[in-house]
Amino acid sequence: MAIRYNLWLEPDKVAQHRAVEADLERYFMERFADYPHIRLFGADPYDYDAPFNRLYDVLMARANEYCERQWRGYVPTPEQLNRTFFRAVGRSNKFIRDHNDGDPNRPDA
Repeated sequence: MAIRYNLWLEPDKVAQHRAVEADLERYFMERFADYPHIRLFGADPYDYDAPFNRLYDVLMARANEYCERQWRGYVPTPEQLNRTFFRAVGRSNKFIRDHNDGDPNRPDA
């Protein structure tokens, strides 16, 4: 199996990789706006049918296709997709956390 990931094939093109990652993060933020609010915690994290897990799978595939099309054949690594997805999740207001989600640093409301 041939290596296809641009980050691995051309590691010195740091500016390009950063630009692609910033674009992917914007892409995810725009896609989140298409969905209603999604609960992050409470469901079994291994439940493939949980809304967040289904959204993740769909958006990973779409982002990969978007990147190859928009960036003329640029193939992001799974890690680039994953990192930009979760950075976007952290910045988005579309995700809801349960009050009692196990986070000891979260103040009681």
